Amino acid sequence: MGAVREVVLDESVLFAEDAIGNPCLLPASASLLRRLRHSNLRVGICYQEDATSQKATFVQGIAATHSLDSIPLSGTDEDSLQKFLLAWSGTGSSCLFITSRKIELFFSELRNIGWIIVYVGVDSNVATDNGFININTVQAVPITICSLNKMAMHEKPLVIGYIMKPSREEDFSKRGAFPLYPTHNGLLFLPLSFELPLAPQIKQVDVVLHKATDEIISIDTSLDFSNGILFSKGMNELKRNIEDTPDCCVIDPLNNIYPLLDRHKIQEILCKLDEFNIKGHCKLRAPHFLKVDNYDYTSLQDEMSEAKLSFPMIVKPQVACGVADAHNMALIFRIEDFENLCVPLPAIIQEYVDHGSLLFKFYVLGERVFHAVKKSMPNATHLLSISAKSGSSSIFFNSLKSLPVAHEDNISADCVEHSNHSIDLELVSHAAKCLRKSLGLTIFGFDVLIEEGSRDHVIVDLNYLPSFKEISDSDAIPAFWDAIKSSYEHWRATRAPKP
Repeated sequence: MGAVREVVLDESVLFAEDAIGNPCLLPASASLLRRLRHSNLRVGICYQEDATSQKATFVQGIAATHSLDSIPLSGTDEDSLQKFLLAWSGTGSSCLFITSRKIELFFSELRNIGWIIVYVGVDSNVATDNGFININTVQAVPITICSLNKMAMHEKPLVIGYIMKPSREEDFSKRGAFPLYPTHNGLLFLPLSFELPLAPQIKQVDVVLHKATDEIISIDTSLDFSNGILFSKGMNELKRNIEDTPDCCVIDPLNNIYPLLDRHKIQEILCKLDEFNIKGHCKLRAPHFLKVDNYDYTSLQDEMSEAKLSFPMIVKPQVACGVADAHNMALIFRIEDFENLCVPLPAIIQEYVDHGSLLFKFYVLGERVFHAVKKSMPNATHLLSISAKSGSSSIFFNSLKSLPVAHEDNISADCVEHSNHSIDLELVSHAAKCLRKSLGLTIFGFDVLIEEGSRDHVIVDLNYLPSFKEISDSDAIPAFWDAIKSSYEHWRATRAPKP
């Protein structure tokens, strides 16, 4: 059998009836459909017709929502099978039929034309016997497909197990980042599940790609960040399994990610940007900053002056991500604004850079560096007028939701064209590659502001495994795959015994 290209899901593994007899989608099946939708496989739902149109309407709605085919069955005899095959009109080979019903005629005939029957509900390891595979839950379907595709490929593929929260996974998947069918450069992607035992899943993969910050419960800032993070139960189990599997590459190691959870550490990293400056180019620098453990403004004045800070300033929590209030910030215009300031402590007071409402978002995917221009916060004088109109001397916002930007929905094409000429791409690309080496990260992002007047290029933020949604899929996804493969090859080379 070749690599799996087609999957037909029988209604028995997807649907149940609610208390009043109406069909409903099982929770585990909803997750499976979401993953199969963007798997680069052809997927269909097979259902038994009934006397009413209720089931057909329900199934067809589910299929349409997930961009799948729906195939009705009038019975389980040979005539029904032929109608089913005609309706499916697939290749016939490299196809799975997944069911929890015993339909002996279907099983026999489908196996005769090269299909594999995946029977759900049997407590068994994934193993094939004469065209049958037994699994105990639909959550094991992706690992089943992955196992079959590994066996079908002439050259051993690189299997990437990934774990991230559903919304983030959906953002990546709908762009085609996580196909279950092998990529052009020999990658197979397998969604890891905390609902299944992790040890056998880890044994199936060569690389674990994670967004560990999705699994943070809390951070105790009184401790070093690496010791103060409380992860979810699932993430702790994943960490243990990775530690017990030394032959598994992790993208990226947690120790390399921890500094990007701490805005103070980020500032210290960015303060080394002077090392990346190039003679004859614009100056690359970090914003001026001060770490504070309280908002006693009577003692802050001298500290801010020493740190080269002047109003307005932006105040950010020291915790950069992973907790609910990490993105709650404030713009302040007077020393008195520190009184009753509600930004969580400890905090970072950061220079506010006038940058003409344009932000340059840079994404590093292995050797490739991309950037996009975005609308950003206006200059200080405009912000001060916003503050005055609101009757408050400070502006509070959540940086993920409510940045105080200009009213226009889009930056004009002329403005973007001008901005692309104004940024020193050679300088920033050089800094990106230096940061990648010093941070030891495969995929990360950072924001650049160009200070009005001085033309200083100021890097104000660093983040791990961003969505890079502003970059076209045709550019970003191949670069994403290549970055993962290159990182694995580098990791493997460093482990190879020296001659």
